[in-house]
Amino acid sequence: MNSIRSLSALLVLLVVGLSGTASAGSLNVGDMAPNFVLSASDGNSYDLAFFKNKRAVVIAWFPKAYTSGCTIECKSLAENGHLIRKYDVAYFMASVDSVEDNTGFAKENRADFPLLSDPEGVTAAAYGVLSEGGYAQRQTFYIGIDGRILKIDSAVVPETSAQDIVDNLEALEIAPLNPGP
Repeated sequence: MNSIRSLSALLVLLVVGLSGTASAGSLNVGDMAPNFVLSASDGNSYDLAFFKNKRAVVIAWFPKAYTSGCTIECKSLAENGHLIRKYDVAYFMASVDSVEDNTGFAKENRADFPLLSDPEGVTAAAYGVLSEGGYAQRQTFYIGIDGRILKIDSAVVPETSAQDIVDNLEALEIAPLNPGP
């Protein structure tokens, strides 16, 4: 299974590289975010293009369901999601785990947000987070209403992940839904 995933990711890198589109690892702030349609832990499929009505989309890539750092990050987002939901954003965690694994992981951690699954690693490769070992590297992408990358956070701290997302939204001047006086 890992060899199929690695081969799929290699083919994606080759195709993306030959097409002249941003290759894995070369995404920068201001670049168009690669579109995706991915299945999620809530039974739905999500298409990045669907969220053009949101001020931002936040995608928190994580390495592997049921591992300690990923569990801590998922719990941070689950327990503090109310802070993020104060903003007009869609937010997700995403990995190359199967939908079944992410569904169980989301349930175990009481995640009230979708966990996206990219088992072939195609989207992870397009975002430049697919490691040589076939896992997603822990990075959080902030995508603006125009589909451009606003920020790439490569220094994610699992324990403070939810508050860090809020801090980044504020720094990016994404206004809360109901700003106070």
